[in-house]
Amino acid sequence: MSDVHAQPTSGAEPVTTGQLSRYTTLRLGGPAGRLVAATSAGDLVARVTEAADRDEPVLVLAGGSNVVIGDAGFPGTVVLVRSRGLRVVTQDAGTVTVRVEAGEPWDDLVAATVDNGWSGLECLSGIPGSTGATPIQNVGAYGQEVAETITGVEVLDRVTGSVGRITATDCGFAYRGSVFKYSDRWVVLSVDFRLTRSPLSGPVRYAELAKALGVEAGDRVPLADARATVLRLRAGKGMVLDPTDPDTRSVGSFFTNPVLDRAAYELLRERAADVGEPPAWPGAGDVVKVSAAWLIDKSGFGKGYPGPEGVAISSKHTLALTNPTGTASTRALVALARDIRDGVRARFGVTLHPEPVLVNCTI
Repeated sequence: MSDVHAQPTSGAEPVTTGQLSRYTTLRLGGPAGRLVAATSAGDLVARVTEAADRDEPVLVLAGGSNVVIGDAGFPGTVVLVRSRGLRVVTQDAGTVTVRVEAGEPWDDLVAATVDNGWSGLECLSGIPGSTGATPIQNVGAYGQEVAETITGVEVLDRVTGSVGRITATDCGFAYRGSVFKYSDRWVVLSVDFRLTRSPLSGPVRYAELAKALGVEAGDRVPLADARATVLRLRAGKGMVLDPTDPDTRSVGSFFTNPVLDRAAYELLRERAADVGEPPAWPGAGDVVKVSAAWLIDKSGFGKGYPGPEGVAISSKHTLALTNPTGTASTRALVALARDIRDGVRARFGVTLHPEPVLVNCTI
């Protein structure tokens, strides 16, 4: 998997216009008013600043794996982030800190850390998109989150025009969120990760992964074994980009797992008494995280559930909404998402929220 962008783009490509569906894993999105590529952090700053100086709206688009763009597209300048590379900035006997350019494909980075014997990202294998997107979303899977290893994020502040570094403490990391999400102020240029020098993974926290590895929760396994098993599990759910698998024309999980206070969770249990116990995990404080996939399925939206124009719930995972033919509209996908959200709310009284960023569209 040499590049997990929807479509690699050379910085040598001329300024142009084009359908943004070419640059999203959903294969959805209308035209860009203007399309440019940035191949370095400095280039990215210049491209964004130039557009701002012309008083044009700017959309920064990297891997396109966590965004839904409307059929009308984006009327301003779309900057494609294609900066690449990583380097060690500090190291000692037990840790190494690597600085990674925003456009570096995420899974290429994870593969490199595993090959180098650096532990901390192995359970995030197979996630499509770019490294710069990971702090925005606080990407997490199989018991790991990037917030655990990020020490700082280099950003362009579009309000002041300055470039600086935001420490992890000030990133406001939360479940699938950060200060960067839903904010146009910051453009991520690079990310620093502090990783452990170890041939073994971090403690395996996720029950499904532990079972697949044949170990107990809390055990450690060789990094390569953790990566290979995560890739296999994700592929089985259509969550690893594969041009031969229409189920991977998606943004991965479309809805986040709801986080409920104790009273709301008890009400959910009452409404779900006829279909079973909702899978749930205790969170910090008196809150409970509930499986969105379970709520969707028990509300009558099973794997393969069809929507308009050929869009559908993935045949492998109820959290993924897909555009299997590559020819549907964003309007159709949003309609399916709305039906699912409203159906879950009517059945269980829980409101699902989209995980991807929505651009010129809404559910």
